[in-house]
Amino acid sequence: MQVPPQDIQNVPIDIQTGKLLDWLVDRRHCSLRWQSRAQDIRRRIDAAMGDMPEHPEIKQLLAGAYLHYFHCLRIVEILKGTEASSKNLFGHYSSQRMKDWQEIVSLYEKENTYLAELASLLVRSISYEIPSLRKRIRGCQQAQRDFARREEECQLRAAELRERFFASCKQYGIAGDNVRQELLALVKDLPSLLSEIGAGASALGEAIELYQACVEFVCESPSERVVPLVRHVGARGNTTVYEWRTGLQPLRVERPELQEQPEQPKDDAIDWGDFTLEPSAGGDGAAADGGAPGEEIDWGITLEPSPQEDTIDWGDGESEEVQITVLEAGTEVPEGVACGSDALTLLEHTETRSQFIDELMELELFLSQRLVEMEEEADVVAVSQFQLAPPALQGQTSARVGALLASTRALLGRLCARSLQHLFIILASPRYVERVSEGLRQRLRQAELLLAKGAAMGQKRHEALAEQGTLEPQLDRLLEKTKELQKLIEEDISKRYGGRPVNLMGVSL
Repeated sequence: MQVPPQDIQNVPIDIQTGKLLDWLVDRRHCSLRWQSRAQDIRRRIDAAMGDMPEHPEIKQLLAGAYLHYFHCLRIVEILKGTEASSKNLFGHYSSQRMKDWQEIVSLYEKENTYLAELASLLVRSISYEIPSLRKRIRGCQQAQRDFARREEECQLRAAELRERFFASCKQYGIAGDNVRQELLALVKDLPSLLSEIGAGASALGEAIELYQACVEFVCESPSERVVPLVRHVGARGNTTVYEWRTGLQPLRVERPELQEQPEQPKDDAIDWGDFTLEPSAGGDGAAADGGAPGEEIDWGITLEPSPQEDTIDWGDGESEEVQITVLEAGTEVPEGVACGSDALTLLEHTETRSQFIDELMELELFLSQRLVEMEEEADVVAVSQFQLAPPALQGQTSARVGALLASTRALLGRLCARSLQHLFIILASPRYVERVSEGLRQRLRQAELLLAKGAAMGQKRHEALAEQGTLEPQLDRLLEKTKELQKLIEEDISKRYGGRPVNLMGVSL
């Protein structure tokens, strides 16, 4: 459909921005040699910028990233005011500044070089510079999210390690300020803790008698005393092993001292000791392994007997009979003195403590089974079995047996507590303190390293935020200049087509 001549002036000219330069060259608005001309103009602009008057607007223009044709026009307008004294009668300027910038403007206008340069600047801004800045800003934003996530992970992991550290300290029964010293202090307080547990065994007398009566009733004859160690501790407390073994109180107790291991230095070095070779008396032997002559290792072996050595007199059958006396082990220890393992208390010594725990578990198992039997009222067989039982068995109620069972389990739980088990291990192996304290310190060191790493992630996040804060104003200025270029190019092309509207397509800002 043909457009009427009176309306053709309103038909817009749509140009794809990516093909703007080709469009200008095809329609002979610009020359193919515009790039070489533009390079010559740039050299002239660089030379002219070395001699400029003091003017605030000129300083603002020169501070921009790129001077194009319209900037040069504005500089010429400013110079008309600053260089007015150099104007002659014919309207020409004798000022070299004015001549230089007027020549630059004329070179721009030759073959519309300025229009090709503006189109090139617009295409470069839209296709490369603006996407590049936006990509860098998105990268900064993504980096901030990543660093924030890693910072949070480090903080959470550090908090978890510290929580595990304090949970472990709680299991050991310490505060965690000085793990090694606190553990050693607990070991020193262990005897008093065991004495309290031993005193708690006195409350199990009724449960023990109930167990004894049940065993004698089932076996239908007097039997051995059940749980003898628990009975002993309940009657006499946490005595020494010597008193349990002999039945007599020791006159003197010589407890073995706890060998406290010195704290290991951070830089562990192997101490090979001082090996010195003593020179031999003879001085005639060859040196061993390249040693100095006259220095031999005396192994203490002689091939020929010396005259001073005493020989063994085997007797000739006429001498008196030799009496050989065998001494029993331990006779060198005075009677009534508890030393070594005998000086330890029953709950300190590993064997007796294990026996005590076994007997407590045996008593607990009996009470729990008896409670189950008493609560099963429908079991006629179980009821008939205890019709002939002694009053100690028949007079018990399920509530009382449950209370005895609770007391037994409470004592067993105190003795088998995790913190107490660690103290027993420390008592048996003082080096265990070093392993425990080092393991706990390692958790704290890992937490500190994670916190430092989190702080580094936070620093990098702030750096990415600062970089984004620098790039965003650059993008805003570039967008503003690009819109300005687009408007200038559209107006210039519109003038060439009688004021028809011009639309540069594909510009998404």
